Order: sequence, then C-alpha cells, then structure tokens
Amino acid sequence: MKHRIVVLGAGYAGANAAGRLAKRLHPADTEITLVNADAEFVERVRMHQLATGQDLKPRALTEVFAGTGVQVKTARVTAVDAERKTVRIADADGPAEIAYDTLVYALGSTVTDHGVPGVAEHAHHIAGKQAALRLRATLAELAAGATVLVVGGGLTGIEAVTEIAEARPDLAVSLAARGGLGDWLSEKAQSHLRKAFDRLGITVHDHTDVAAVEPTGALTTDGRTIPAQVTVWTTGFAVHPIAAATTLRVSDAGQIVVDDTMRSVSHPDVYAVGDAALAPGANGTPLRMSCASGVPTAHLAADAITARLTGRELPQNKIGYSAQCISLGRHDAVVQWVTPDDQPKPAAVTGKTAARLKELICKTAAWSVAHPTMMLPTRRLRAVPAEARLTTAA
Repeated sequence: MKHRIVVLGAGYAGANAAGRLAKRLHPADTEITLVNADAEFVERVRMHQLATGQDLKPRALTEVFAGTGVQVKTARVTAVDAERKTVRIADADGPAEIAYDTLVYALGSTVTDHGVPGVAEHAHHIAGKQAALRLRATLAELAAGATVLVVGGGLTGIEAVTEIAEARPDLAVSLAARGGLGDWLSEKAQSHLRKAFDRLGITVHDHTDVAAVEPTGALTTDGRTIPAQVTVWTTGFAVHPIAAATTLRVSDAGQIVVDDTMRSVSHPDVYAVGDAALAPGANGTPLRMSCASGVPTAHLAADAITARLTGRELPQNKIGYSAQCISLGRHDAVVQWVTPDDQPKPAAVTGKTAARLKELICKTAAWSVAHPTMMLPTRRLRAVPAEARLTTAA
C-alpha cells in the first residue's frame, strides 16, 4: 500500500509542504492529499491590499498542483483524531473522513479579540480573504471625511493603516497602538515610519489600550473615546482550536508543540508547520507567526518526512530571520534587518527601494507556491512497511 500523507491547509506553509513532498517522494510509493477550505491559494500577506480595492491574481489550487500528483480536496477540516489517525472534513457532499499515515497540520491562524468586548460585533479584520472583502465593501461605502481606526501597532496594523490612508486620502485615518509607533525597530526605521505617517496624514494614538469597541469607535482604558465609523482590529493572531481538541500536546495558545524537525513531541506521525506550530528556530527561540516562519518550517518538515521515509540523514534546523518587511502603501516601505532571533540591527532600507524589495519578497513567496516541485530530486521509499519506516528512521 502507498504511504498516505495528508496536509491540512494550503497557505504558504501547507502548500509549500505538499509541493516539496510531491517532488521529494516518488508517486509510486506515496499518496499526498491537500485539504483546504478555499479552492484558491490566498496571499495572506496582501490582505491589506485586497481590503483597499486592489485585485489579486487568482491561483486555483488544482492548477497549482496539476501534474504533481497532489490530490487537492476543497473541504473544511472539522476534527482530527490523532489516535485513530483520521481527519474529519465537510465539503459540498457533506461530512467525510480521511485516513493518514503521516499528517502535516498547517491550518494556520485567525484573528484574536483578546477578550475585548465589542470586537466580534463591531470591528473588521484582515486575517483572511472573506474578512478582507467585507472590509473592502465597507470602505467603498464611506463618504469623504469618514473616520477609520486601526487598532494594533504591529506589522499588520501598520501595513493596514498606511494602505487605507494611501488608497483613501479623503478619509480621517488613525492608529491606536499599545506601545510607541514601531518602537521595536531601529532608530532609522522608526524615523522613516513617523515621516510616512505624517505624509499620509495618519493620526497616531500611541501607548493606548483599547478596552471596548462600539459602533461609533473605541473606548480606551484611560477613559477616552476614539471616534470611528469603521474599526479594524489587528492586535494579533490565534490558532484554530482544532489541535487543542485532540490528544496532541499543545501550548497554552493551542499551537502543536514540535521538535527541531517540526514533528509533534507527542505523536510521531504528525508534523505541524507555520502558525499552527510552537516551533523552535535555529537558536531555540520560538518562531513568530509569519510567512517568514511558515515557508522554512514547511521545507524542514517535508525534508524530515522524506528523510525518515527513505532512510536518509535528517535535516538540521537552521531557521532564522534576516529581515522584517513593512509596506507603507504601494510606493514606500521599511525593510528592517534583524538578527536570526529577530532582534533589530541598526541598518534598514527605506523608501522606494524598500518597497521594491518587499514586493520582490512577496512575489517570491507566491512563486514558491505556484511552482511547488521545481529543482528537487525524487527519492524512493525504503522497501519496508510504512509503520516500520516511521519508527526505525526516527
């Protein structure tokens, strides 16, 4: 029988993992199924662009994986049984179950409200395509002079607020950040960020905690009201609760705890990649939720699975960061150089050069998904039963 590999989620991490496995492992030995709720690959790093009226290139997953041997199944994952090694799904035909020998869990993350009242009822977010399209429709209906508040001063918040301000200079746009504006960046990057905000006319409410969101704006913990006809919530991400409902070992945040090869520490036939994993980088520091973490963890997991199934040497975990890229509209950006453990260096690239570099990085990430089987050798499985391969190679 063929070794059954099931990949859950086709974001940057899941799509890269499926494609790399398809090229690494011979189709005569393996059967790879990729399960995703959306029929298309979603460039999540461009959701702020989609929300402001820009159209993104569609990439149907069936076309992306045509000829690779990967079976694409459009369905929503409803549960994972790590003991029976099955996945429950729901698609257009109703509920079904898929069995696996090896599972790659890449269901990613969604927005979190941190328990703040009113977020779910009154705030938009851009953690996914449908949410970004809802915000797009709402922004399109706003008249000149309307107020928009983005809550959250991280990478997503900065990209969202600058994109909105550039696309709609007729709106009164503001940002509420718990800390100072870009205060984790180098002095050079912070200075450029402040200049960009001034140029775009964005009002900054720094060192501000939002206690509640209402239809007409946000209430702060110090008793102030920030008026807003539209509030956009970008204060961080939370993983989907499916893993936490299983017998897999998960963190307090619900991420699957994995070792240096992205393999579950509790279930050796399960791997987790991207936002869904509590994964160590090369120096042992947990990786942050990001595309910059998702792609290398996917590659590492695919190579580790290949090594264990084919009896080869396991790859080393050398995942580390090199930069944080922040777009400030379509023609401006900051590329902050960082240490492998994500600490800022004094150097940064800014302006149009940084914007071109950021765009190149985004296109490269999408290209890696659209060309999932380029330039990799195919390897045959060892002639032993699948269970034995997974056990003895470990």
